[in-house]
Amino acid sequence: MSHWKTICGAATLSVLGLTGAMAQDWPTRPVTMVVAFAPGGPIDTLARNLQPYLIETLGQNVIIENVPGGGGTTGSLRVSNAAADSHMFTLGSIGTHAIGQSMHKGKPPYDATADFSPVILVADAPQVLLVRKDLPASNLKEFAAYAKANHEKMQHGSGGSGTSSHIGCVLLNQVIGVKVTHIPYRGGGPAMQDLLAGRIDYICNYISTAIASHEAKTAKVIAALTSKRTASFPDVPTAEEVGFKGLDVSAWNAVFMPKNTPPATVAKLNAAISKALDNPALKTRLEKIGLEVPEPARRTPEYLKQYVASEINRWEAPVKASGVAFD
Repeated sequence: MSHWKTICGAATLSVLGLTGAMAQDWPTRPVTMVVAFAPGGPIDTLARNLQPYLIETLGQNVIIENVPGGGGTTGSLRVSNAAADSHMFTLGSIGTHAIGQSMHKGKPPYDATADFSPVILVADAPQVLLVRKDLPASNLKEFAAYAKANHEKMQHGSGGSGTSSHIGCVLLNQVIGVKVTHIPYRGGGPAMQDLLAGRIDYICNYISTAIASHEAKTAKVIAALTSKRTASFPDVPTAEEVGFKGLDVSAWNAVFMPKNTPPATVAKLNAAISKALDNPALKTRLEKIGLEVPEPARRTPEYLKQYVASEINRWEAPVKASGVAFD
């Protein structure tokens, strides 16, 4: 019996050693970064800015795979169901890993805290209220007055049900006191296309999506939905500044791997992304598209784990109070 235990113990140690070695060698083949939204949206834009730096650091190709649908649920679910030794991760968001957890009538399709291995907080993403160029309002007070008079025929878009762009406008509508038809899209890019075409009236979205259209005057940014003014739009007041309380819908993006991913693999991807974020060229590029790079203390897997839990808790009450839910 003791001889059998010795053999079993040796075998177990051998397997653990092999697993550890595989984790240390990761990646051994191209890596897939799942973006749970359509191409052209803010999360896709972030992914494509990050991609070349990761290719250089990891020494393997990094393939971006857009898997839109379900407000980010479809792509996120794919990663949560992947094997722990998978060469796959997702660039998640406040929508996919916080707000979406409270948007279901029953049990959500995945547990954002239990079904993933948190890797790193990549960016803080302030949001703004962006309206079609010919909407007769130049500030939030004028917008509120116009919406109250015309809300029955207005439409607002989002990157999908349950996304931050969706719940942000839900909260905006509640604070103003209007009910406006919501049009969900398969990502922020398609939603922006319809806003620029004048087919919808407004969207609550990432600054990265708003900068180009605002500068080209093809749409108008009229409020920052944050606790403080943004560097990209320093002259645009926050909602709170003009008297609308409780409209801080600042978003974020983070990387997650499948649950039970070896810690050494998580650490290697964390280090690669953190190195990329410290690169002055990438940092400047992200700032130009309205994203803020978190300080190093907020980039650990441990920080992201507790941050996601706190964000789920922060958004649960507002989401439930909105009455918005899907099966």
